[in-house]
Amino acid sequence: KYAENMYYFSELALTLNAPESGTAPTDSRQRPDQRLMENGRWDEANAEKQRLEEKQRISRKRREAEAARATEDGTPYDPYKPLWFERKKDPITQELAHVYKGGYWESKEKQDWTLCPDIF
Repeated sequence: KYAENMYYFSELALTLNAPESGTAPTDSRQRPDQRLMENGRWDEANAEKQRLEEKQRISRKRREAEAARATEDGTPYDPYKPLWFERKKDPITQELAHVYKGGYWESKEKQDWTLCPDIF
């Protein structure tokens, strides 16, 4: 019912991005540009999206510069690693896959998100 007003998304699709309390600050449902867009504030959403993209570019450039300095100095450089997943070879397919390594549910239970970077 009223699908034309909801971009013809199914009810399931509409609920996938519904806010949920207590999630990590890095949860994509916390994206400020998404919230603005969903509330029909298109110009603000676009400006916020541009701000987030620039923040990501700066972060990437900083990591690339750190890696370059480490290479020049001959010091070890630990590249970015996801918090809750690690890359492992699937024993059946032999493909690399991201496998949950633990920690998220414990952090959620304690509401301790100190490990999460400020991405928004």
